[in-house]
Amino acid sequence: MVRIAVLDDFASVAKDAADWDSIPDAEVVFFNDHLADAEGLVNRLKDFEVIQVMRERTNIHAEVIDNLPKLKMISSTGGRHPHIDLEAAKRRGIVVTGTPARPGKGSGDATPELAWGLIIGLMRHIPWEDRQLRQGHWQTRLGESLGGKVLGIQGLGRVGKRMAEIAHVFSMDVIAWGPTLDAKRASESGATYVSWDDLYRQSDVLTIHVPLTDLSRGWIGARELGLMKPTAYLINTSRGPIVQEDALLDALRNHAIAGAAIDVYGEEPIAVGHPFLALDNVVVTPHLGYASKEGLENFYELAVENIKKFVAGEPINTVNPDALGNKGT
Repeated sequence: MVRIAVLDDFASVAKDAADWDSIPDAEVVFFNDHLADAEGLVNRLKDFEVIQVMRERTNIHAEVIDNLPKLKMISSTGGRHPHIDLEAAKRRGIVVTGTPARPGKGSGDATPELAWGLIIGLMRHIPWEDRQLRQGHWQTRLGESLGGKVLGIQGLGRVGKRMAEIAHVFSMDVIAWGPTLDAKRASESGATYVSWDDLYRQSDVLTIHVPLTDLSRGWIGARELGLMKPTAYLINTSRGPIVQEDALLDALRNHAIAGAAIDVYGEEPIAVGHPFLALDNVVVTPHLGYASKEGLENFYELAVENIKKFVAGEPINTVNPDALGNKGT
């Protein structure tokens, strides 16, 4: 029998999102809490041959991998796997698989949909007014419309392009900057290419859509936030560490910018009592960007197929193919 651990099933949806019973001779255990420390993870996972992880929810680093002698496969989701030490897995001969995009499956619009929900929620004070109304207060803040505002997009990839497309529906002007972007490609997406500094200076709403890399880590700091208008809003549905947290907290507390909507954090889940949670010019969500019903079903369905193929000795969607011929140490 193969034992499979499904980690970080926060909303307890994984069991019903895919046909886990189709994996032959398998015992599947679902965990809806989060463990971050290596010792706790090792104790939890020591008797499992397969670990199912959701991208970047739990870090499976070398200290964990090297202390799980029964581990044979790490089934992950998405196309990027910075949360897994692929070199350590290769050394041990542990196969790591991902879930490629499937046209027409899942919800490729999940992140831009959330980003627009956050933009409108922040600018129209929807979460604030909801709380006020429940306390007996009526119309306590004046919101802003989107029409005529400038949407700045940092990173004009798949998600950024979709953001630009929707912005035009709201009669917004769109500007963009990206590390490989040029004027021609920006124009093809209905955006005006601007410099790094002008992205911050001109944006009424700045939305981040670049991956977290060594290059992008800490990109937005006190200098960049200082370039923004005091009436501007920052939206982050990408990754927390792209924005320097202390600098953003200072900007929000001092009203150097009007507000922020944040879906991602340096440490997840965010700690109870985190300073962001005390600010009334911030809208916060628990990393919901990709976590729509359709999106999670797509991830887990593909993951189950990956595990079934691995159990049958025919691994697919392997992101560290060099591990296949390595018996490990």
